[in-house]
Amino acid sequence: MKYVSLDQINDQCVSHNAAIRKKVLLTPGELPHLTQFAQAYFAPDQVANAHQHNDMYEVFFVQSGNGQIVIDGQPHRLNPGICVTVSPGESHEVRNTGKEPLILTYFGLQAQG
Repeated sequence: MKYVSLDQINDQCVSHNAAIRKKVLLTPGELPHLTQFAQAYFAPDQVANAHQHNDMYEVFFVQSGNGQIVIDGQPHRLNPGICVTVSPGESHEVRNTGKEPLILTYFGLQAQG
């Protein structure tokens, strides 16, 4: 068992943009196939530039704020309550398009191959 609270976790930078902060709740190896479970905080206009992962799926859930995710060139709105899955090899970019922080809870799962 693991019991953890966001207010007890130090924040760290997101690998795709060091200015974007995240709090990691679960790390690789804590659960089978999980690469990470975290919450990211995007200030207005912050962007995690386009990138892809060939070895994992990512799932994003919008806690609050407004933004956009572009997957393989196709834009999709991010509003509270939206859940988006990105498959291995899909290019994706996340941007805060609002005036408030965009808060995403997300996790990655290793692709089975």
